[in-house]
Amino acid sequence: MSVGVKADSLHQHTSHKTRGVTGLLATATGLCVANLYYGQPLLDAIARGLHTSSSTAALLITLTQAGYAAGLLLLLPLGDLVDRAKFVPLMSLATAVALAAMAIAPSAPLFLAAAAVAGAGASTAQVLVPFATELAPAHHRGRVVGTMAMGLLLGSVLARTVAGYLADLAGWRTVYGAAAVAMGVLALVLRLRMPVVTSSTRIGYGALLASTFRIIRREPVLRVRMALGGLSFAGFSVLWTALTMLLSGSPYHYSMGTIGLFGLLGVVGSLVARPVGSLTDRGRGGLLTTLSCLLLALSWVVLFFGNHHIAPVIIGAALFTLAVQGLQVANQSRIYQLGSGALSRVNSAYMTAYFIGGAVGSGLTGAVYGTGAWTGVCVLGLTLGVLTVLAWAFGSRADRRRPAPAHT
Repeated sequence: MSVGVKADSLHQHTSHKTRGVTGLLATATGLCVANLYYGQPLLDAIARGLHTSSSTAALLITLTQAGYAAGLLLLLPLGDLVDRAKFVPLMSLATAVALAAMAIAPSAPLFLAAAAVAGAGASTAQVLVPFATELAPAHHRGRVVGTMAMGLLLGSVLARTVAGYLADLAGWRTVYGAAAVAMGVLALVLRLRMPVVTSSTRIGYGALLASTFRIIRREPVLRVRMALGGLSFAGFSVLWTALTMLLSGSPYHYSMGTIGLFGLLGVVGSLVARPVGSLTDRGRGGLLTTLSCLLLALSWVVLFFGNHHIAPVIIGAALFTLAVQGLQVANQSRIYQLGSGALSRVNSAYMTAYFIGGAVGSGLTGAVYGTGAWTGVCVLGLTLGVLTVLAWAFGSRADRRRPAPAHT
């Protein structure tokens, strides 16, 4: 085994304590990942408060996601090397400091620099996902992945709703101040409650990063799932970035609080996370992947009619979020079969591709919306959906291969 705990004792520990620990870790992932999304309904208010342009304020989304991607690539692999019971609280505390700096930043450059650091700190969420999976017995790992994914999705979608209403009540700086306090409290709770599972990996940091790329090169399963994840989250970013532009303009002219309320549509996806995880435990991951990829593309056909009618926006966004969540659980359940010795590195590779896709999607959305408005965005989203279907059509055969153990 890759951890300093015997299998029997680990499973005994899991059976008695993991249910409560998994709930705590799922909550922690939600709080960590929420830091990526607070700014989406606040961009206009941030621009006014920092006396800068809307385009400069919009860099908040790109820089936060870029910081997150950097954390996934450079920090997440450390989960295979260090004591996570110390590492995760330390990362949470550093994120709290960055969020506090955002709350009091007097200028846009300082605000954006702190946002990049907070984005990197949010990668703590993805240290916790493989950690929770490692604690679980193999036949329950899909269910645990589903629980963790539910926490992640609830954090990402409820962040927009909370941020919108809190900003309406007390201003946008209060949002980041409250987030800083939440992360500080989380750091303390995790330091007291996280179980210690000692890693047996004994290599240097450079070798650790190099081994991540070796795993990518060796495992076609991982490459296929990285492609699916990156394309699906590119579409997710296109939808939620453009949705703010659509709903704040004609014909809707919704307030920040109302726009934030649309984040509740993502709760639909969270409701299926655990059932989807249980289905992957029963060997239905391939079928779930196929259905999710098809729904990713078809939901954009519904969203196309949202230019003047709100019902297609609500239905299409709910279906799209459902598809993204189903695919994410299927993807992570599959890649965690690659071996327990390198789960953090496997997750680092996958989630880096995932959020690079998100950053590309966000970047494309501004340009496309400026020229083609909502119709152009729907064409872009449908294109990404079709590419996801094609990636799975060509990659499904490789995905069915039995993976080699992902040792270093």
